[in-house]
Amino acid sequence: MITPSLILHNAKVYTVDESQPWADAVAISGSQIVDVGNSRQILAGRTRDTEVMDLDGHLVLPGLCDAHIHFYEWSLGLGQLMLAGVQSKAEMLDALGSWASSREPESWVIGRGWNETLWSDATMPTRKELDDVSGERQPVILWRSDMHCAVANSRALTIAGIEKATPDPAGGFIGRLPDGGPDGRLFELAINLVTPFIPVPSPAELEDTYIHGMRSLHALGVTAIHSQRMKDQREGPLSFNTFLRLKENDALRLRVNSNIAAHDVSFLDALGLRSGFGNDYLRLGHIKLFADGTLGSKTAWMLEPLESIERDDPHAFGICLTKPSEMANVIETAGKLGFPVSIHAIGDRANREVLDILEEVTLSAPPQGITHRIEHVQIIDPADVPRLKALNITASVQPIHALDDMEIADRLLGARSDRAYRFGSLVRSGARVVFGSDAPVADPNPFLGFHAAMFRQRPDALSDAPWHGDERLSLEQTIYGYTLGAARAAGWHDAIGSITPGKRADLIVLDRDLFTLRDQGLKSRAIADTRVLTTIFDGEITHQSRSASPAPENRDRS
Repeated sequence: MITPSLILHNAKVYTVDESQPWADAVAISGSQIVDVGNSRQILAGRTRDTEVMDLDGHLVLPGLCDAHIHFYEWSLGLGQLMLAGVQSKAEMLDALGSWASSREPESWVIGRGWNETLWSDATMPTRKELDDVSGERQPVILWRSDMHCAVANSRALTIAGIEKATPDPAGGFIGRLPDGGPDGRLFELAINLVTPFIPVPSPAELEDTYIHGMRSLHALGVTAIHSQRMKDQREGPLSFNTFLRLKENDALRLRVNSNIAAHDVSFLDALGLRSGFGNDYLRLGHIKLFADGTLGSKTAWMLEPLESIERDDPHAFGICLTKPSEMANVIETAGKLGFPVSIHAIGDRANREVLDILEEVTLSAPPQGITHRIEHVQIIDPADVPRLKALNITASVQPIHALDDMEIADRLLGARSDRAYRFGSLVRSGARVVFGSDAPVADPNPFLGFHAAMFRQRPDALSDAPWHGDERLSLEQTIYGYTLGAARAAGWHDAIGSITPGKRADLIVLDRDLFTLRDQGLKSRAIADTRVLTTIFDGEITHQSRSASPAPENRDRS
């Protein structure tokens, strides 16, 4: 038997392995799990050099995987103006004024996270309102929470050359004043008129930013991610290069499945790259396309107009960001190169169009059983739900969005809001369903996602009925979507996703037993408040809470 370097015992281990769902001890040698079983059996294999941790009955899970995170934007956002919690436009502008005054007079101010639908005055900010607090010299751009809309001040618009005569770009539009001049709001690909003028961090700055981001995710129990791309922006190569440098310097402490933006596909064939290129730390994943925008920005591509928009409004049915013919061409090219595709689709028409294309286009089988996937599947017609299983398409969804969007979904969809966030329906249909956060669009804390999937109601409003409660999921289904399900979606199921001998030693120890808590029902927010005591990545302890963490026992035993 292999001598273990670390033993966890006296634990409640939920393995996510059907052959052995529960255990109370795990033996690790180096970066690999070598045995799973009962404490007496596992402790019998220790030596003087084995580190032993008595977990005092705490719950152990596989390391969690965020199957949809914009790591580049999220990690940069940790050092930018954070607007996710502002409760009004006035509070947002006050925060901007304070932040801008602390920066160099002509440096860019970048912020993220505002959401006007949560304000009593549910109107988007404009460039004039930004100008009043930022001044004339300092360029400002503030992304809405969904990253599909932004507002820029006059200085930023001037730098980008956006004026009255500037036409709307394909796949986006510029908010206008009554005289036709830009009002500062930029929707979808109109944001890309400004982004080329924003300074890019240096390689060293990005590495420091990523290291901080990885540590933050480990504190949340996340040890693997599917890194997402933005449409027609430049962050993809910067992000992959940063991960690669960290890997070469033995500083990569995440397993990263990195998507490739559709506009970078031409480079893949020239370099001979294929899906799965890489290793258990960093590999190429899916080709990422965008079918439409978002519900909050009213750019989701819909079968019927949104409730608050007149049918004859040019944007009543949302926006098609990539023409179906163009999507079909990219999908065919990806298939020839051996790449699966990952397509952002929010509206019910976007989801139907994507399903139609995937059904019609001849696809070569992706390697390692990796399936094509739709990101979000946010609003889907009942007739289209069974098609994901029939076409072997993974639904990559973000439970926390259901809680963020309840009010706006009811307002913009009316009676059709029962078509939104159909997690239960998708699982019952037999579709593969995996979970992520979409950070920085939402909080990356997976236990908020656990709560959302299981309870369909905000933690501070549990006395209210669940929002479309028949779409709730069980704890076991939820854990699977964050572990082995997400690993399968990346072709990593032989390496991670369950606590199984032979797999990588990525595990987390929680401060509470989720299986006991689930029985407390909708009156408890305890699952949302879960904290990670210990994170183990590749057999190394990479995070330990400062309070109530299990401590290593004396090594001097045999």
